[in-house]
Amino acid sequence: MTESMTTSTDEPDRSPEESSSPSTSTSASTTTTGETEEEVQEEWRNYEFEGKTKIAVENLDVYYGDEQAIRDVSIDIPEKSVTALIGPSGCGKSTFLRALNRMNDRIRSARVEGSVHLDGHEIYQDGVDLVELRKRVGMVFQSPNPFPKSIRDNVSYGPRKHGDLDTGLLARVTGQATPEAEADLVRRSLEQAALWEEVEDRLDDNALGLSGGQQQRLCIARCLAVDPEVILMDEPASALDPIATAKIEDLIRDLAEEYTVVIVTHNMQQAARISDQTAVFLTGGELVEYGETDQIFENPQSERVEDYVTGKFG
Repeated sequence: MTESMTTSTDEPDRSPEESSSPSTSTSASTTTTGETEEEVQEEWRNYEFEGKTKIAVENLDVYYGDEQAIRDVSIDIPEKSVTALIGPSGCGKSTFLRALNRMNDRIRSARVEGSVHLDGHEIYQDGVDLVELRKRVGMVFQSPNPFPKSIRDNVSYGPRKHGDLDTGLLARVTGQATPEAEADLVRRSLEQAALWEEVEDRLDDNALGLSGGQQQRLCIARCLAVDPEVILMDEPASALDPIATAKIEDLIRDLAEEYTVVIVTHNMQQAARISDQTAVFLTGGELVEYGETDQIFENPQSERVEDYVTGKFG
């Protein structure tokens, strides 16, 4: 078991989602208004699947100060698939998502205990290169956050920063610049994000001039440009209109052919449409049930999960 303390004060101590998470001190289920009281059964969370495990989480606990946001979560996430994380507000979904690439390290009061393995390697051990980790495990946030730069520069920013592209003045003077490589990378990333045809004639325009849906797809292209293996998405379509949301959903299904996608969503219909497997978090940061998406929505084993997916609470 390892422990990580945050060191940055860039972000507030708590995210909006966790601001109402209750603190519990026992292993018994803690319920909120409308929930049935029940003991979680281990077999509800033992999802067996074919293929390779990309991320293996074991006995993960996350605390904000004295308050526990994630409680003893163990879960295996298969590669090249879409895993949806659902549950009511304040149940710790976003905290869990951020634990998969150590983004919680940036929150001053956060403490992480337990184990997260990426391809069999512990990401919480000493000496892990966080820049490299977050290159391998990229993240797309709820609100589009393009840089106030051109569309082209938004996509090429990551590869330049990581040294995969050299387009600076010295490189140009010495003839070592790689404009063709940059052009190829920008086009490939935008094509993967289903945005190329809409912006190919205005790559030098400011990205802030794009629509909300286009900005979110640009942020996905920016993530793809550094060649990640895993893409974490925290409610990527919650601020978008239905047409833009449909494009994001189609894109997520396409991305799962090459990448491992983990998505937090409050939209249960969306989870049912796009995910291969679904993990249900309920009050107290507890993983209650995990399995194939069809089974979770059509025949859940937990009564609380059935109440949640049928809208009786949440």
